[in-house]
Amino acid sequence: MGQKIHPLGFRLGTTQSHDSIWFAQPRIYSENVKEDKIIRDCIKNYIQIIQKTRTAVDGQGIGRIKIQKRIDRIDVIINMGLPDSLMEENPKIIEELHTNVQKKIHCMNREINIAITTIPNVYRDPNILAEFIAGQLKNRIPFRKAMKKAIELAEEAGTKGVQIQIAGRIDGKEIARVEWIREGRVPLQTIRAKIDYCSYPVRTIYGVLGIKVWIFINND
Repeated sequence: MGQKIHPLGFRLGTTQSHDSIWFAQPRIYSENVKEDKIIRDCIKNYIQIIQKTRTAVDGQGIGRIKIQKRIDRIDVIINMGLPDSLMEENPKIIEELHTNVQKKIHCMNREINIAITTIPNVYRDPNILAEFIAGQLKNRIPFRKAMKKAIELAEEAGTKGVQIQIAGRIDGKEIARVEWIREGRVPLQTIRAKIDYCSYPVRTIYGVLGIKVWIFINND
C-alpha cells in the first residue's frame, strides 16, 4: 500500500498535518480549495519572478505554504530556505505579496496576513531539493550526477534516507522512461515513519520532466 498512495495523505493524523486548516460547508467547499490553489500559485509565481532577476543562491526556494482561514481572516505562512537575502534586496516583498494575493482572490471582507519563516536545514525539505535538481537539469547537467549531488546534500542535512525519481524524456531521449535512486532507508509502508514528499514538474528544452522526492526524517 505504501507504494500506491500519497505518502502525506497516508500519514495524516499521525506524523503529518494538513497544509490548509479551515472548515467549510459542502456547497462552498470547492470554492475554498480553489482559493487555496490560487493563493499558492500567486505566491510561487511572484517569488520565482524575483529569483530570476537576481543571482541564483543554492538552497533558496519555497517549501510548504500553510493556510489557516477564519471568518474574517486568512493567515498564510510561507516556509522558505534562506529568505533573508531575498528580503534584504526587496524589503517590501511581504507588502507586494499581500497586494497580489488580495487582487487574485478578491476578498474585501477578510484580512490577509502573510508571514515568511526560515527552514533551518534547507535540504531536508523535498521541495527545495527538487528545485535544486530542476535547476541542474535546466543547466544540462547529467541527471545521474544531479541526483547523486542532491542525495549528498540531503545526507549532510541529517536525513535518514532519500529516494529521488525522475520521469520523462531524460537527456532528450526519444522514449520517455523512469530513473530513480535511493540512499538509506525510506520505509513507505510504516505509518509512524515521518516521510516528507513532493512532486515537482520541470520544463526543459526537450519536454516536461517529473521529479519526485521522498525524504525519511525520523521514526517516532
